[in-house]
Amino acid sequence: MNRLRTRLVLIFLAATLAPLALTVWVTTTILEESVDTAATVRLDTVSRLLNRTAREFYDRAKADLEREAAAGTIPPQVYTAANRAAWPEAVRAFANGLESERFVLGGQDGNRLDYVVRRGDEIRVYSLALNDVALDRIRREIRESRELVDDAARRDLRRGVKLTYVVLAAAIWLVSLATLIYLAHRISRPIRELTAGLGELAAGDLNTRVPSRRDDEIGRAIQAFNHMAGRLQESTERLVYLRQLASWQTLARKMAHEVKNSLTPIRLTVEEMLARYDDRDRGFMTEAAKIVVDEIETLERRIRAFSQFASEPPVAPAPVDVNSLLQERIAFLKNAHPEVAYDCRLDDGTPPVEADPDLLKGILTNLLENAAEAAGEGGRILGVTGAQNGRVAIEVHDSGPGLSETARSSLFQPTISFKKRGMGLGLSIARKSALLNGGDIVLVKGELGGAGFRVLLPIATNGIQAHPDRG
Repeated sequence: MNRLRTRLVLIFLAATLAPLALTVWVTTTILEESVDTAATVRLDTVSRLLNRTAREFYDRAKADLEREAAAGTIPPQVYTAANRAAWPEAVRAFANGLESERFVLGGQDGNRLDYVVRRGDEIRVYSLALNDVALDRIRREIRESRELVDDAARRDLRRGVKLTYVVLAAAIWLVSLATLIYLAHRISRPIRELTAGLGELAAGDLNTRVPSRRDDEIGRAIQAFNHMAGRLQESTERLVYLRQLASWQTLARKMAHEVKNSLTPIRLTVEEMLARYDDRDRGFMTEAAKIVVDEIETLERRIRAFSQFASEPPVAPAPVDVNSLLQERIAFLKNAHPEVAYDCRLDDGTPPVEADPDLLKGILTNLLENAAEAAGEGGRILGVTGAQNGRVAIEVHDSGPGLSETARSSLFQPTISFKKRGMGLGLSIARKSALLNGGDIVLVKGELGGAGFRVLLPIATNGIQAHPDRG
């Protein structure tokens, strides 16, 4: 079932990669248009042009100043050694050097060009006003412009924005992919478990169940599977039990036929023997014949029980009020067992069941008789009714010693009992009758310390008035 998770991931990839690529392409195209670097390019061009123009202007001003100084049209400012202490800093620096002449920018922001010349011990300075052309300021602006251009080149805004967007989009996509893989795992895991459960069920393991705490469609599907597996297990157990009953019924039918064929000539022979003997031995023969006849009658009762077990009684289901029927059976058996105390806990809201009234009477009679025998003198019996999981439950509890593990393992199997009042077939017949009515009998924990039996029957679906007796 990992294929389901893989399919979900592939669907996510197919559904997101193409839109993601398209989105990145559209966004980068928009960024190309919106993040305009033309201003930086223009600034670079203007700064280079301005630098070249300023240099040409500076060279031309130097040539003009030098020519006018040589022609004597500009009067110099002379600095002699006598007043050296009053020299300006630029003149003093020139005097300390080895140059014969130097051009120096002066004035406010370099709007004056000075031509400094050495003449013996004198320093002569010729000045030319540049008017509004401030070369120092122009140089500063050019330098700052170049710094801006170089900084923009280093940062590359457009590429940075693209890279940031791509990284952000990829991060969001990867987080979404991780989230999808996690969700796909959560979705596919219960489906894998359900598929494994179906495989185990198909392999014959009727005890398989799939745990689920979900309340969505998958959770309801798992609940439906568990319910189906439970019903299938229950139906299979009933089918196996009915098949066993069918085998036992065939055996019981053959046994009853063979034993009955042998009992009839035995009875006739004993009666003929009794008729032929004279009066001297009649007392002994009468007693002996009575013993034999009694044993034959006991065997005949067992044969009738086998015949009842082997027979398939017709089932005539009808709505039955279980509360009234349970009370009627208890009232009927109280006279036969006055040493036992009976009690009822009836649910007034218990719906009628769909069952054969005669078979249901036989089931309750058998359970109540067994309970009375187990409880003994001074014992207690409790009858309980109520609805349970869409079916009606009738419970019979006794205060007897309970059942051993050996008895529990073969409780509903037909056995031969040599108790005076038992044939060993009662519970088998009772469960068979319950199964024929679409229900079952199960062993439950006794509320009075002894054994407890629960009869489960289907709820009546029609609107016919329920009745505890029929005919």
